[in-house]
Order: sequence, then structure tokens, then C-alpha cells
Amino acid sequence: MEMNKKQRILFDAEKISKRVEELGKEITSDYAGKDIIVISLLRGSFVFAADLVRSIQVPVNIDFMITSSYGHEEVSSGKVDIIADIRVDVENKHVLIVDDIMDSGYTMSKVVDYIAKKNPESIKVCVMLDKPSRRKVNISPDYVGFIIPDVFIVGYGLDYGDYYRNTPYIFTFDD
Repeated sequence: MEMNKKQRILFDAEKISKRVEELGKEITSDYAGKDIIVISLLRGSFVFAADLVRSIQVPVNIDFMITSSYGHEEVSSGKVDIIADIRVDVENKHVLIVDDIMDSGYTMSKVVDYIAKKNPESIKVCVMLDKPSRRKVNISPDYVGFIIPDVFIVGYGLDYGDYYRNTPYIFTFDD
């Protein structure tokens, strides 16, 4: 793994923290008086989801799904596999699916359709990063941290070759 590539920071830790807090307040307002089940899509969203649920001030039940569509590539293969399913019953519950990034939309579309078959009261989607220029399916997140251009990004849970997830900021590599 080449660890000496030049990085260009897109969102520093302070800006990320502020935006996550704002998202938490918005979600809290939207779900006032309701319980929600947050489904974090692993592995990419674990850092964002942990910060987000701590900023949501309504009762939260959290569960996890593992999906795969990237492997070690920089772009989605378009084929989405559910590697590990949720364990919580979502029937007649409000569900918030949390992911690190919405790019092609293949993964989120598959997950939303899959969860919808479990008869929840509602489903909304929250992503840290939205890359609408790469969308291949008709889906949009309900809550977005930042909209980004078509660049490969790393950090704050997003990996490059299984590394950099622990980086507290979001960056791209300069060539």
C-alpha cells in the first residue's frame, strides 16, 4: 500500500463534526416523538454512524448490514451482495439507513428495496457524502452531509485498499 501519496483535504475534522451535529438536529426534529432504527451499512459508514447517532436526541436502536459492491476497486461493480443482514425487526418501525457515500446508488437502492420488504413504517436515507453526478439509479438521500464532485475520496470511514478509515478528515489524492 502506497502511503506517501499527496493528500488534498476536502473536509477537515472540524467541518465534519459541525455538519454531523447539524444532521443530528435535523433528524431529531423530523423524528420528534418517535423511535428510530438506524441501520449502518458496514464497513464504510461506521465512523459517521457512530458520530451521527450520538447527535440524535430521540430513542435510537442501531443495527448493521454488510454489503459489498466495490471490492478493492474505486468504482462500484453494480452487483450488490448482502453479506450480513440486520438482526432487529423493523416491521412498523421508522428506519434510517446510514451510509458513508451515495455514488451510483446501486447499493442504497438494493438495501432500501430489501428493507422495504420487511414492512417498516418509513424508510429514510442519510449519507455523509453524495456524488449525484455518478448516479445510475433513481434514488436520492433524504439527509446529506456534503455533496461532492466526481472525485475518489478517502478518510472518515472511507477506505483505500482497506486503509485510511481511521483518518479523521475526508481527502482525495493529488496525482
